[in-house]
Amino acid sequence: MRPISHVDRVLDAAFSSSAAAHSRLAASWRRSAHKHGLDPASKRDVARVTQDCLKDRRAALETFMTVAAPRLDALYALVGQSGCGVFLSDAKGVILDQRLSDADAPTFGHWGLCNGADWSEAQEGTNGIGTCLTEGRRLIIHRDEHFFARNTAMSCIDAPIYGSDGSIVAALDVSSARADQTEAFNRLIAAQVAQTARAIEEAHFRATFPNARIVVAESEDAEAATLLAIDGDDLVVGATREARRVFGMESSAALTPRPAADILGREDGPTGFEKAERAAVVRAIARADGNISQAARQLGIGRATLYRRMKRLGLNET
Repeated sequence: MRPISHVDRVLDAAFSSSAAAHSRLAASWRRSAHKHGLDPASKRDVARVTQDCLKDRRAALETFMTVAAPRLDALYALVGQSGCGVFLSDAKGVILDQRLSDADAPTFGHWGLCNGADWSEAQEGTNGIGTCLTEGRRLIIHRDEHFFARNTAMSCIDAPIYGSDGSIVAALDVSSARADQTEAFNRLIAAQVAQTARAIEEAHFRATFPNARIVVAESEDAEAATLLAIDGDDLVVGATREARRVFGMESSAALTPRPAADILGREDGPTGFEKAERAAVVRAIARADGNISQAARQLGIGRATLYRRMKRLGLNET
């Protein structure tokens, strides 16, 4: 009896009603086959947008890409020598930026992993970028977990990046050109991808609210950016996706400004923000050698506001 082929295995899972067919992977295969009408045996080339379209997509995310660039460089410095490429897509799955070696470029180019390529799940079926964006989670798609048989030579490690409005703005992808890439090595890379995605999200959030005071808190998810942006009137004007979840705010779209005290002072919620705010004030006063006016300038608030904050936080003037 001939061994079952990748195409047969994908189709069996996509059309099966067995328990095994209810995994997240099988669910993605079903979407690829049923919702998007894709054939795992297809050998068509990866779809690409025009250069003008690519330029427009980059321009729409100019600030985001500017803050992401040095962090993509740092990630590539860690994984590039092992035959990996680093790719950044927009929320639709179109690759906007990449980092890869000259030696690996032909392999990635042959696979269609290049700027302007559309790696949405609708176009490429189950894959790192597209499935990450569809499911909104970090994941690894290793070799024959891909939908198309032509993509089974690669391993893809991905994490979503959320914008300041709480919605997904991009996917960060590390793909390997090595045939001997192991699942254990993939998990090591996945940790770096998650950390880089968080760093980009935090940097972008800060760039979106350059004049606000940024408060950082702990979260159950150590790899999630949990930030609040507070303006000079002590109104919360921005929150990352994880902060919105922690404090029960709207999950996406523009945030309705509300007093910081209403959020930070809740007795029935997490106290991480209050602790972080107190620590920030204490550090600023220490750096200013007890000079309240100077400490207030460091925090980007008025002196009277700092006095009120110190009183609320139970801090005596030093």
